[in-house]
Amino acid sequence: MPVLVASDLDRTLIYSAAALGLTMPDAQAPRLLCVEVYQSRPLSYMTETAARLLTELGGAAAFVPTTTRTREQYRRISLPGPPAKYAICANGGHLLVDGVSDPDWQARVSARLADECASLAEVRDHLMNTADPLWVRKHRVAEDLFAYLVVERELLPQEWVKELAVWAENRGWTVSLQGRKIYAVPKPLTKSAAVREVARRTGADLTLAAGDSLLDADLLLAADRGWRPGHGELADSGWTAPTISALPERGVLAGERILQEFLRAASPAR
Repeated sequence: MPVLVASDLDRTLIYSAAALGLTMPDAQAPRLLCVEVYQSRPLSYMTETAARLLTELGGAAAFVPTTTRTREQYRRISLPGPPAKYAICANGGHLLVDGVSDPDWQARVSARLADECASLAEVRDHLMNTADPLWVRKHRVAEDLFAYLVVERELLPQEWVKELAVWAENRGWTVSLQGRKIYAVPKPLTKSAAVREVARRTGADLTLAAGDSLLDADLLLAADRGWRPGHGELADSGWTAPTISALPERGVLAGERILQEFLRAASPAR
């Protein structure tokens, strides 16, 4: 019985040094494997145990990395195990098949965005006009699909984030605060839509998923079973659903636990 595993990457399976959450004594810390290098420096990690589990998962299921990262950012990551035939980037805006973006999928996404929500230009202008340079460090547009800000969290007014969320909601967009980044993403741009397309193409009978942020909620709900770690937007808000398991682990050890759960769920089907 074909099994599809669609997982968010950052703060779900892979972790920056700041997000590792190593609370144990140094001598008891797990061995780490670097899985991403940026500007000649190590950037993201998983435990060596998680790396072994991910390699094992590649033999039990079709593993689909599912990320809000751009294609360029995704390609910096070198995950253990067999290369993924399918990968989802830009929050569902790009469906990669053997590393190449599927043009038919791109066209379908573009048509939905044009029909169902305000333009990227309008949203970007609003961010430029309302975000205070005092706490904004960078304005970015990803793949001409969505926008995000890099901010100083300690200076960021929470009221501004709430007001932005209401403004965006009325225009068919979603706002998500993840670490030092504030994302503004069109509602039709979803990981779940892309995962459903991969499930259709692969004939998957069982879909498993994991994620930590608001932008992962639709992905988790679209899966037959889903898991979220003990950190992140979803955990902070207490978000859950009948098919979702809320794990207690936080930081890089949560990635290990998620992969254990994937393997347990996939193995009986295999």
